[in-house]
Amino acid sequence: MRVALAAAAMGTTAALTAPSATAAGTADGPGYAFDDNVRSVPAATSEAGAALLEPGRTYRSTLPAGAEAHYRLVLDADSNTYVSVTAVPAPDAEVTAVEGIKVTVRDAEGSTCSSDSTTFGAGRSPHPVAAWGAREAGGSRCQDAGTYYVVVERAGTRDSVSGDWDLELAAVEEPDLTGPAATKAPQSWNSATPEPPADEPVGRSGGAGFSTAAAVRQGVWGTDIQPGQTLFYEVPVDWGQQLYATAELGRADEGAGYVVGALDLSLYNPVRGPVEDAGVGYDGKPRSAALDPLPPVAHVNRHSFTRRVAGMRFAGSYYLVVHLSADVAEEFGEGPFGLTLRVAVTGTPQEGPDYAGQPVPEDLFEVAGGAPGGGPGGSGPGGAAGGDTAMTALAVGGIGAGTVILVGLGVWTAAARRRGGLVR
Repeated sequence: MRVALAAAAMGTTAALTAPSATAAGTADGPGYAFDDNVRSVPAATSEAGAALLEPGRTYRSTLPAGAEAHYRLVLDADSNTYVSVTAVPAPDAEVTAVEGIKVTVRDAEGSTCSSDSTTFGAGRSPHPVAAWGAREAGGSRCQDAGTYYVVVERAGTRDSVSGDWDLELAAVEEPDLTGPAATKAPQSWNSATPEPPADEPVGRSGGAGFSTAAAVRQGVWGTDIQPGQTLFYEVPVDWGQQLYATAELGRADEGAGYVVGALDLSLYNPVRGPVEDAGVGYDGKPRSAALDPLPPVAHVNRHSFTRRVAGMRFAGSYYLVVHLSADVAEEFGEGPFGLTLRVAVTGTPQEGPDYAGQPVPEDLFEVAGGAPGGGPGGSGPGGAAGGDTAMTALAVGGIGAGTVILVGLGVWTAAARRRGGLVR
């Protein structure tokens, strides 16, 4: 289906294509579109009665203010399991810059396997944000087969006044490798930012959720966005390839003033784990938010302590999520505002890791024309945009930033990056 959607996107040269609507929202409004096959599960207040999450399925639940939500996993000893949790506050909810969602995975004895958090950022605008948890095989803890628990809570504060939040939970499974693998993250990679595509924008409406993300590939894509709205796009990126993206907000037709954190561009990997985030303020003049250079997709990236490196560990569909702060309407009217998304995918597709089995779901790490591990897929959307440049820089990593970020969450300033790291 991803291949067909991407092909349809390339065959469209002008008309805006909106995804199908769901009861939760459409691309034309601020609502979130949950997966059509989502299953509702209760949010247990403790491990007792925690609902089971099965890899390959998507679930819907609720996170009450000031409470934890507990869910259960039953895992083998060899596979990596990831659970992404998307928090969806009401469009009129009041949120702070340091408030957000926190996801922790624990074993049956209460030991922490991983912890990750994502906040709403300087714009203080309620919108869908996701964090992920993991039980990774081959480490020094959480290695036994058995029962594990996913604990979801609000980051930054337990005294939120924003009411209950809807949750979308997606559990996936990555198989072990057939043989020994490298255990050290790459120390250097091409960090030069290529010239962004300069073509005329092709009309492409964004989706209203991960499951309805609009398929795009390298190129320039244009649509309209309203204050408070969040748009989702998916970009196929193969093993060995690098992704670059910039979101540009057009000039306002009316009003004056300045909105902090008005435009936000976030990147999530194929399992909906947060990778990178960029945001800019808005004064009515054209502004752009660009992702910092990211490493090529590689299995060994997972060994980095830096989120933007560790998150680029899978081939597959990466998600670009664009949000326009609701506060823009107060200064510059309801819009809509012109949005341009410039996407570049560089590098020649490479052989993937030799997995011992199939991921769950099976097509999770596939790119058009390729396989989950063992065959490059350069013929589909997300193909290379030219060779690597000569500039190479030392990759950022090895500082243990994830732990520091979680400990210092309460003292973040509004101007700081709003992403925490996956702590293992």
